[in-house]
Amino acid sequence: MVNKMNKKILLICAIVLFLDQISKSIVAAFMKVGSTIVVIKKFFNVTYINNNGAAWSILSNKNTFLIIFSIIAIIIIYRFMYLFKNNKRNNIAFGLILGGIIGNLIDRWLFGYVRDFLDFKIFGYNYPIFNIADTAVVIGVFLLIIAIIKGEDKVGKDSSK
Repeated sequence: MVNKMNKKILLICAIVLFLDQISKSIVAAFMKVGSTIVVIKKFFNVTYINNNGAAWSILSNKNTFLIIFSIIAIIIIYRFMYLFKNNKRNNIAFGLILGGIIGNLIDRWLFGYVRDFLDFKIFGYNYPIFNIADTAVVIGVFLLIIAIIKGEDKVGKDSSK
């Protein structure tokens, strides 16, 4: 097992964390909770909300549980990193996931909620409002699913290109 985290993963994690926290801070500084700015009519708005739960507001007002869950998730992801092949896609995936989890963990720790603001309506469905951290986690998980399908989830496993 590698003793220190890959620098590429750390860099991606830091970039995600920076973009997440700066975007949340800008929205919080210039908008009131519940307010909306229409960016693309009937498709994309910036709507500032404070989410006391997880995705789709599940586990609302369970902040302590969500903080503990996030810390455990970070530990599990850290351990999984060394089981996957060290390649560009996997480095990006783990950097995105860690940056996203840490970004929302910071919000939960400091404020007791997560600041969300990306508001999409897709084919008439008003998708739950989310943030950069959420996006990073979803993309990272998607990339890991591709890695598993391609057989890049085990260090010693052969994979076809």
